[in-house]
Amino acid sequence: MPTVAFHTLGCKVNHYETEGIWQKFKEQGYERVDFDRQSDVYVINTCTVTNTGDKKSRQVIRRAVRKNPEAVVCVTGCYAQTSPGEIIEIPGVDVVVGTQHREKMIDYIEQHQQTRQPINGVANIMKNRVFEEMDVPTFSDRTRASLKIQEGCNNFCTFCIIPWSRGLLRSREPENVLKQAQQLVDAGYKEVVLTGIHTAGYGEDMKDYNFAQLLRDLETKVDGLKRIRISSIEASQITDEVIEVLDQSNKIVRHLHIPLQSGSDTVLERMRRKYSASFYKEKVDKIKQALPGLAITSDVIVGFPGETEEEFMETYRFIQEIGYSELHVFPFSKRTGTPAAKMEDQVEDDVKNDRVHRLIELSDQQAKEYASRYEGEVLEVIPEEQSDENGEDMLIGYSDNYLKVKFEGSKEMIGKIVRVKLTKPGYPLNEGQFVRVMDQPHRNDQMELTSQ
Repeated sequence: MPTVAFHTLGCKVNHYETEGIWQKFKEQGYERVDFDRQSDVYVINTCTVTNTGDKKSRQVIRRAVRKNPEAVVCVTGCYAQTSPGEIIEIPGVDVVVGTQHREKMIDYIEQHQQTRQPINGVANIMKNRVFEEMDVPTFSDRTRASLKIQEGCNNFCTFCIIPWSRGLLRSREPENVLKQAQQLVDAGYKEVVLTGIHTAGYGEDMKDYNFAQLLRDLETKVDGLKRIRISSIEASQITDEVIEVLDQSNKIVRHLHIPLQSGSDTVLERMRRKYSASFYKEKVDKIKQALPGLAITSDVIVGFPGETEEEFMETYRFIQEIGYSELHVFPFSKRTGTPAAKMEDQVEDDVKNDRVHRLIELSDQQAKEYASRYEGEVLEVIPEEQSDENGEDMLIGYSDNYLKVKFEGSKEMIGKIVRVKLTKPGYPLNEGQFVRVMDQPHRNDQMELTSQ
């Protein structure tokens, strides 16, 4: 039985696609082995979002070549899409496939085994208008299931290379999304995370269907689905219709990731983001009314070219005003090939680092404040992993409003919805006390509901 080993760099979408590629190998009779073991085929799924992403990808490729010089080394993903020439020149690389036509990968590998010639299967992504279907009915390593619903992005923000590695926005057919969601639920997953390159842009390329309708259909047409999580939604995508769906839904969780990048209008303009700070705040206020207790997480870039102390403080004060439950703070990093990399007034590294620290401190404080609002409350948590502490069985998982909770419980609870009382709020980890497993009917339910 031939063997295949995978290594995935980068984002959730890449991890999803690795699972999709693995399904194809599995159908062809391959056995999956660990990347550090000897294997007949190595597949490296690369990232190119930063220059460091490229560098890490090259290191992993070389590691595979050293591991088994006889193996077929196949490189795919975003770095493969943007720089196939660079990759094919790495000694030992045999096959390069970008972020499309992954169905041809195994043919290319077999072709290479016959001819021993390197194969570059990367085509122009900008011409692609069709979502590439990949079946991912289950995940080999996780209790949380992702469901990729769209591909590509039309925004062309000045700091971002992704449209060039992923192409323009294209949505997955609704019936395929629903079918895959049903398969995931049938495989035992209680929560599905909707993911993509520009996730909530879903349907922008369709005539009579949109993201709000997809959310409605997932809610009503997938039997047994308990939780729907949206991996990311832009402020401009929070339409009144989406708010109405969130308001009426029993399954969409109280957590949204709404990328901010900057709270300063002048910086947002240089980034070519399509909103102002006030527009963003207006959307957040609206959505908080529909979903009381909503956890909002976000991404922020500090030290964007030309960012003054005043502009940074506008962002700082704006973040104070919104009140996030967690922030991902990134220092601006020059990505070769983007307009921002060529801009004047690049910010000094030490200034960037100082600003990053100030924002992380603010984020930690906001995260603790958000968590402390739930002290003593019973939350619904899906445990994902076990951690053994002083001989006690501890479980760790996320609540619907994205609090990471650690509590005592048994391995059988992993992947189920469990009620947990939050006893000690904190960040990044909260402590809780097991109340009961949700799926088991319980005669004290009425009492519990009335006492809350």
